[in-house]
Amino acid sequence: MKRFHVHVSVGNLDESIRFYSTLFSAQPTIRQSDYAKWMLEDPRMNFAISTHRQPVGVNHLGFQVESGEELRALHTQLQAADAQLIQENDQPCCYARSDKYWVTDPTGIAWETFHTLGSIPVYGEDTQVFNHGASIVPVQSQAATEKACCVPAGKAESTADRSSCCAG
Repeated sequence: MKRFHVHVSVGNLDESIRFYSTLFSAQPTIRQSDYAKWMLEDPRMNFAISTHRQPVGVNHLGFQVESGEELRALHTQLQAADAQLIQENDQPCCYARSDKYWVTDPTGIAWETFHTLGSIPVYGEDTQVFNHGASIVPVQSQAATEKACCVPAGKAESTADRSSCCAG
């Protein structure tokens, strides 16, 4: 059975732990000086935060599986989603050692599918998956970057009536 995984990079760990502990009505399952993780059952989620080397915001999304067999069964599906799939075996990261696959969605968001093999006493290394996608943050579509406040072409409007975003 899969467990949804969300990893968020934060600027202030203690403040974020207070916020998420209140939000989830639960204390972290694991708490380190640079990392915290909640293993929630409702919703079934592995939610982690850290202060490591990535921009503040969503670091990556993914699925945690319960066995190596379940992980291997997802390989074809993940490879079909992203031909640049990265496979890691026995990878130390986030105070755990895991076998994992990384893919990146079309907007550049990294997705980790992993099976945890055991815990380790150090954070480990972040995987450099962000360079094999488009970006480390979602990109805006062309429609989203158009000046939405402007009156559509063909509508009568004086220059004085335009908002500052349309002037020019």
